[in-house]
Amino acid sequence: MKEGTKLIAQNKKARHDYFVEETYEAGISLAGTEVKSIRGGRVNLKDAYCSVKDGELFVLGMHISPYEQGNIFNKDPMRPRRLLMHKKEIMRLYGLVKKDGYALIPLSVYFKRSHVKLSIGLCKGKKLHDKRESIARRDAAREMDRTMKERRG
Repeated sequence: MKEGTKLIAQNKKARHDYFVEETYEAGISLAGTEVKSIRGGRVNLKDAYCSVKDGELFVLGMHISPYEQGNIFNKDPMRPRRLLMHKKEIMRLYGLVKKDGYALIPLSVYFKRSHVKLSIGLCKGKKLHDKRESIARRDAAREMDRTMKERRG
């Protein structure tokens, strides 16, 4: 991450279940108590996805826990939240999702200076054999690192 950014949460399952073709950065429209809760790291992206409705981009399934001191100002933790991107980008993504079978998956939430940003991946689903292949590749790399460490020390 660049300077001035602070990673809050990552969707590790997304990289396991999908091939990430491109990544985009989007702002996110939040209430004040949601921002305070995100500052505390109380956000979950596990089953989140994005969809386009009426020319606007929304993130669905993203869970932001209610802020303890928020009382009446707290919002529903699972409510759809609007993402802020240029109209041309949204329409391009909409076309790709409809035509080519891509999915828009949130990859991470982070602060860029004082703004909350969401990294979105344009993803294509992995088949079971692809998942097995990536697990095998990761295990082989781990084994090579272990062997190199033993030989050095």
